Amino acid sequence: MPGSRESERPGPGEELNTGAPVKPRQAASVILLRGGAEKLELLLVRRTPKARFMGGVWVFPGGAVDAEEGAGDGAHRLAAVRELQEEAAIELAGPDELVKFSRWITPAAVSTRFDTHFFLATMPDGQEPAIDGQECVDLGWFEPRAALDAHAAGEILLVFPTIKHLEQLGEFASVSELLDYARGREVLPIEPHVVMEGEVARILLPGDAGY
Repeated sequence: MPGSRESERPGPGEELNTGAPVKPRQAASVILLRGGAEKLELLLVRRTPKARFMGGVWVFPGGAVDAEEGAGDGAHRLAAVRELQEEAAIELAGPDELVKFSRWITPAAVSTRFDTHFFLATMPDGQEPAIDGQECVDLGWFEPRAALDAHAAGEILLVFPTIKHLEQLGEFASVSELLDYARGREVLPIEPHVVMEGEVARILLPGDAGY
């Protein structure tokens, strides 16, 4: 994935923390796919602008792991299935349908932190996504590049982790190609670093100079 980003101020949900680092909360997110062997489209939902955290941002369906869901990979999978149903009205047959794709940990310099496990899932036959109109107020199917172009044009609002995922997903021509790549690979955590240069914040990823 491409490297650092410069910003004069953090985006929604990226407010900087001047005190001790906050412990990340466990979370899970689902990149819902359609297109089979022909193409690759993914689902994004828009959080209500009224939300205190990332209001108005377009995201993959997801959220925090509940205490009763336990710990470890199983808990993340249960949370991912639940959040997909709550935010997009899509019911998967079970957590084993999920293919683990990535793990992102919010930088220690940010106030609100999550340790988020991202999973891939294919759109079940006979279902259509829907939003509740409260937590999420809109949805759309996007090719990865089209979503990035819409963000650049100011048509939708994305945050850094979503942008980086879309950049990587755009390298695949179809859902089948992406799933073949993702199955069986080791997923290593990515924790960006924030480096302040005067009033400008640079976000560095593993492999970037100065990380």
